[in-house]
Amino acid sequence: MEPSLARVDYLQVGVTAQKTMRLLPASGKKATQKVVVGDQDGVVTCFGIKKGEAVPVFKTLPGQKISRLELGGALNTPQEKIFVAIGSEVRGFTKRGKQFLSFETNLTESIKAMYISGADLFLCASYIYNHYCDCKDQHYFLSGDKINDVLCLPVDKVNCITPVLACQDRVLRVLQGSDLLYEVEVPGPPTVLALSNGNGGDSGEEIVYGTSDGKLGLTQITGTKAIPRWEIGNEKKRGGILCIDSFDILGDGVKELLVGRDDGMIEIYNFESADDPVLRHDYALSESIASIQGGCVGKDGYDEILAATYSGWLTGLTTEPVHREGGSGEELKLSQEMQSKISSLRNELEQLQIKVLQEREKYQQSSQSSTAVSSVPAFSVNDKFTLNKDDASYSLILEVQTAIDNVLVQSDAPLDLLDVDKNSAVVSFSSCDSEPNSNFLLATYRCQANTTRLELKVRSIEGQYGTLQAYVTPRIQPKTCQVHQYQIKPLSLHQRTHSIDQDRPMNTLMLKGQFSFAEIHSWVVFCLPEVPEKTPAGECITFYFQNTFLGTQLETTYRKGEGYFKSDNISTISILKDVLSKEATKRKINLKISYDVNEESVRHTLKLIHPKLEYQQLLAKKVHLIDALRELQVHEGNVDFLLPKYRSILEEADQLLEEYKRQPAHLERLYGMITDLFIDKFKFKGTNVKTKVPLLLEILDGCDQDGLIAFFDAS
Repeated sequence: MEPSLARVDYLQVGVTAQKTMRLLPASGKKATQKVVVGDQDGVVTCFGIKKGEAVPVFKTLPGQKISRLELGGALNTPQEKIFVAIGSEVRGFTKRGKQFLSFETNLTESIKAMYISGADLFLCASYIYNHYCDCKDQHYFLSGDKINDVLCLPVDKVNCITPVLACQDRVLRVLQGSDLLYEVEVPGPPTVLALSNGNGGDSGEEIVYGTSDGKLGLTQITGTKAIPRWEIGNEKKRGGILCIDSFDILGDGVKELLVGRDDGMIEIYNFESADDPVLRHDYALSESIASIQGGCVGKDGYDEILAATYSGWLTGLTTEPVHREGGSGEELKLSQEMQSKISSLRNELEQLQIKVLQEREKYQQSSQSSTAVSSVPAFSVNDKFTLNKDDASYSLILEVQTAIDNVLVQSDAPLDLLDVDKNSAVVSFSSCDSEPNSNFLLATYRCQANTTRLELKVRSIEGQYGTLQAYVTPRIQPKTCQVHQYQIKPLSLHQRTHSIDQDRPMNTLMLKGQFSFAEIHSWVVFCLPEVPEKTPAGECITFYFQNTFLGTQLETTYRKGEGYFKSDNISTISILKDVLSKEATKRKINLKISYDVNEESVRHTLKLIHPKLEYQQLLAKKVHLIDALRELQVHEGNVDFLLPKYRSILEEADQLLEEYKRQPAHLERLYGMITDLFIDKFKFKGTNVKTKVPLLLEILDGCDQDGLIAFFDAS
C-alpha cells in the first residue's frame, strides 16, 4: 500500500546542523510527542503541537552554535534527557528545560559527533575520539582520517562497549577501549551511522550507514569481523545521506528505514523481503534534510515523518488525512478550525508588513545621519565540493539560509562547466583574458526567486591546477557577498580506493632528500584529493587511488626522506614529478629523483582509453549527421529509403543530442590525454616529440587502435 502523506510546516528555527533534532518519548501509546531542536544560533527549542499550532515548552538563550543533539537517560528507561554539543562543551537539559549538566571536555577542537548510552558519552572532534563514563575520561583514539559520526552497539545486547567510527577514508573503525579492533571498508565516505531497527536488530550488532555519495548499507559488527548484509547504490544520482531513522510509518508492524539526503529527498525503504530494503516512497523538499525522525507529532493517533531542514524548517509528512467536504458545484468548505487559522495568519502577516515598513523607515533615517555605520548582514552558506566517480566531474553544491540572487564562478585553472538537470538558474559566460588575470572561467548564475540551493558541475584537466572561487550573493539588503574557495589539485580526477590491481604494468617514481614526513605528506595533500591534512601517525603510510576518468591507478608510499609513487599511467608519474620538484624547490630542498618506466604501461593505457575514444567519435559523427537527416526527412516526408543505421540515428536524435550536450569537450579531453601520454613517454627518454603531434592527431581521427599503438612504438 502506498503511504498517503500530507506535508505540514510547523515552525522555523535558526540554521540547523546534521542530527540536531529529536522527538521526546510519548507519554502514552499514540500520544503526541514533543520536538526538541538545536540551531546554529545556540538556541535549544522544545515545542509540542496543539490544534495545528506550535506551542513552546522551553527555549534557551542564544550562544555558540549547536553541532549535535542527542537524547539520553539510564539504560532501559525512557530516553528523555536532552544533551547538546556546543563547541567543546556538553550541556544537559531535562524535558522541562532545566539545565542539569555543563561538562567542559578536554577536547581542543569543537565536537563534531556525539553518542550517548546510559552513563557513557562518546565524543569526536575532527580526528580524535574520546569516551567518558559519568564525565570521567576512559578511552582515547586518534583516527587516520576525519571522523564524521560515532555510535556504540547496545550494551544490554552485546554485553560490552563497542564504539564504531564513520571515517572520511571510506572506512568504519570498530574500537575496543583505546585500541582499533578492526576496520570495515564501505563503498563511499560514510557520513551517518544508525542502529538497524533503532536497536541494532535481534543481535544488537547491525548498523546502517549512509555515504556522502548517496549509498546506503547494513553491516553486522561481530566481535572479530564485519559481515556485510546489504548495500544499495545511488542509481538515481541523488544527494549524499545526512540522516537515518527507523519507524513503522506504513503501519504494517515492521519498521521502515527513513533516509534524509542533502538534495532535499526524503525516502522510505520497506523490508518486503527479509533481505534487501525496497524504496517505497520518496518526497522532495527544496533544501537539505539535516535530521529525520518518525513519530506522532501533529495529532494523537496519526504517525508522521518529521524533518529538520538546513534553514531551520521543521516539516512533517503526516498520515492524517486532509478533510475536505464536497459541497454543491464541487465547492470545498473549509472547517471552522482551518478558517480561524487562515484568519490568524492573515492578521500576523499584516502585522509583519507594518513592522517591516517601520524598520525600513528607521534604517533609511539612521543611514542618512552623520554618525551612520554600515552593517554587513551575516548569512550562513552550506557548501560541498566532491568528485563524482560515475562521470569524473566535480559537484559544487551551495546552500544558503535565504534566497540566492546570483553566484559568480571564477577559476584560474581550465575547467568545463557541465549541465545539471536540477539547475533552473540562468547561466551567462564572460570572455576571459587568461594572460594578465589568469582567468580561464568566468560565469554568472542568476537564480529564480526562492532558490536556496544551487548545484554546479565542473570537469578539470589533470596537470592543470589552481583555485575555483564562488562569489555568493543572496537576496538581502544591503547587498553583500561571500567568497568560497575550492582547490583544483594537480591529480584532481583521482579518488581514494581500498586496493589496486598489482598485476598491471607499473611505472615508478622515486624521491630521496632531506625532507621530513610532514613535508612530503603536505606535498601529497597538495597533489591529490581525499588525503587527510593531518600527518598520519607512524613512520610510513601508503595510499591507493584510481583515476575516475580513465580507470588507471596510483600507489603512493612515503616516509621521512623518501617517497615511492607507482602508476600504470606514465602521465600521472610525469605530473607528480613536475609538481613535487616545484614544491621542493619552493622550500629549498634538494631532491634526488629517479624513475623506472615500463614500456608496456603505455600500450595498456592506450587500450583503456581506446573504447572511450571510439564511443565519443561515433557519438560526434552521429550528432553531426542529425541536422542533414532531419532536413532530408522534411523534404522527402518519408525516410524508409534510408539505411537502418541512419533511421536509428533519427529515432534516437534527442537522446544523442542530450548526451552530447551533457559532455562538452569530452572528445577533445581524450585527444589531449593521448597527446600528453605521447609527449610524456618520450620526455622520460629525453626526446622532444612535439613536432610529431599533428601526425598523431591525424591517426586519432582514423580511430585505429593498432595503428595508434604502432605509431607510439615507432616514434
